[in-house]
Amino acid sequence: MALELRHLRYLLAVAEHGSFTRAAEELHVSQPTLSQQVRQLERTLGTQLLDRSGRTVRLTDAGEAYAHHARGALLDLAAAERAVHDVRDLSRGRLRLAVTPTFTAYLVGPLTAELHTRHPGIALTLRETSQDRIEAGLLADEFDLGIAFQGPHPAGITATALFTETLTLVTGTHQPTADRPGPLPARELADRQLALLSGDFATRGHIDGYFEQQRVSPRIAVEANSVQALIEVVQRTPLATVLPEAVTHDHPRLTPLPLEPSLPTRTVTLLHRTDAYQSAATRAFTRLTHDLVRTRGYAPAS
Repeated sequence: MALELRHLRYLLAVAEHGSFTRAAEELHVSQPTLSQQVRQLERTLGTQLLDRSGRTVRLTDAGEAYAHHARGALLDLAAAERAVHDVRDLSRGRLRLAVTPTFTAYLVGPLTAELHTRHPGIALTLRETSQDRIEAGLLADEFDLGIAFQGPHPAGITATALFTETLTLVTGTHQPTADRPGPLPARELADRQLALLSGDFATRGHIDGYFEQQRVSPRIAVEANSVQALIEVVQRTPLATVLPEAVTHDHPRLTPLPLEPSLPTRTVTLLHRTDAYQSAATRAFTRLTHDLVRTRGYAPAS
């Protein structure tokens, strides 16, 4: 029997789900067909790849070794397909970008606009997700590029520093403290009511760490899982929030209010899989990102 790509995909699906039933549902094939195809693969290789003796189907030692190379082969084939369809003049192309959530408030819009202006033929697929999911997606060839924060990163991920992001207290322009001449001492946060990102954001961890270090406990009146929701709340209420200072550049009804001592800064990075094929669209977006960082005056990466 000649091996075909479906045999690799069938084996990996069973290994991932630990079940022929669930794998068959995902692949939209019947369970008997799936089982037959995997047994044909085992006969061709002359070894057992799956341990079917327990409640969960597992890879044997031989199966683990084979699956490792099968995953790599499928990634290489996917990259080969993209290389064949890569258009050097950028009249068409596709880019899969993932970003951590706070960047949607100030960076994604300008980047998308610039990409469309320069290369309108490139189709952009954008995903907002957590940094660990971005890194896993890059390694699994689900994304071409990611925008997140400086490491540590898993093996196989290459990070290029873009700029330094500064967090700051943010109020509405209607608040009396919006015209304050100097930084607000951190101890005065104890008298403030804040609206903050929820705990599943990495940014919230940085904020809580700062509060703990400064020994202040502001009253958290609102928690939100959306930066845009926080912006709306702060613009319409007396509450303040903590966001990247760059968010206020495109929102005239928001005012940054520096704290003393300052909130911690973070290095923003562009991530890609180290051995991934770099399409013309990927290279063009990388250049565009560096250009936009310079033109918008973001602080250089430290």
